[in-house]
Amino acid sequence: MPLPKAELHLHIEGTLEPELAFELAARNGVELPYADTEDLSRAYRFEDLQSFLNLYYELMAVLRTERDFEDLADAYLARAAAQGVRHAEIFFDPQAHLARGVAMGTVVDGLWRALGRSEETHGVSTRLIMCFLRDESAESALETLRLARPYLDRITGVGLDSAEVGHPPVKFREVYEAAAALGLRRVAHAGEEGPPEYITEALDVLGVERVDHGLRCMEDPALVERLVRERVPLTLCPLSNVRLRAVDVLSAHPLPAMLDAGLLCTVNSDDPAYFGGYAGDNFDAVRSALGLSEERLRELARNSFVASFLEDDEERRARYLAEVEAYEFG
Repeated sequence: MPLPKAELHLHIEGTLEPELAFELAARNGVELPYADTEDLSRAYRFEDLQSFLNLYYELMAVLRTERDFEDLADAYLARAAAQGVRHAEIFFDPQAHLARGVAMGTVVDGLWRALGRSEETHGVSTRLIMCFLRDESAESALETLRLARPYLDRITGVGLDSAEVGHPPVKFREVYEAAAALGLRRVAHAGEEGPPEYITEALDVLGVERVDHGLRCMEDPALVERLVRERVPLTLCPLSNVRLRAVDVLSAHPLPAMLDAGLLCTVNSDDPAYFGGYAGDNFDAVRSALGLSEERLRELARNSFVASFLEDDEERRARYLAEVEAYEFG
């Protein structure tokens, strides 16, 4: 039985395994430029963020119907549950689908068909977070929020993802103010590729409650001090950091130093089909590469539930935290 954990940084489109991509392509009459799943698996060995994003958006072509999004989410939840995930806060990228003529309702309704029964089917509670693509315009983000309004009963919060450099958080001030006015929770990717200043801007301008990645905060001692003081959670993705060259090798990851500094770090999988591992795989990898003790791993699991958006269900959060404390390592 794996250590119970919450996953807070997970792009549902990034869980598309080669086998499912081919299955959905066949179902929808989409021709992929790969001979077979092995050929596609080789393409998953990209060199940097941009080459990953190119493949990521290319493969989205197979996602067309509610059933496709349902199958995608269901496959992720089954894998996550097997690795100890008890609660998942799942990102989705509506602009990437709207641009292909797939309606907001198709995406949300399809995902919700899996998420709505996830507790019963997989024992995993869920939240849905709608992300804006930062390399698209601020106007496009505002239009996306407008289109999402009929579905806000199923959307807990908003996020900001895709290529970071050259797209500072301030660009999205207006849409985040609008999201806050609608009562939506706010997170944003910052400090992965982008500088520590992007983290500060995400906090001060966008009002984020959680920073996705946040790795580069370590370059700014005053920022680290602030993040510790304000208990701002960071959703780190170690295997992703290595695959996208944010960190050269996993043994050099700053996670231990970040924990030593008192930062509220969590460990997540980001785009697990592409980055070589789901949530439990990331925990196993950092345990092995960084020599983390069982109590450090327990701290990371505890942090994941503390950092989750479960304010509407504190009883559930307490139950999950009790599972973490009671867990016996094998």
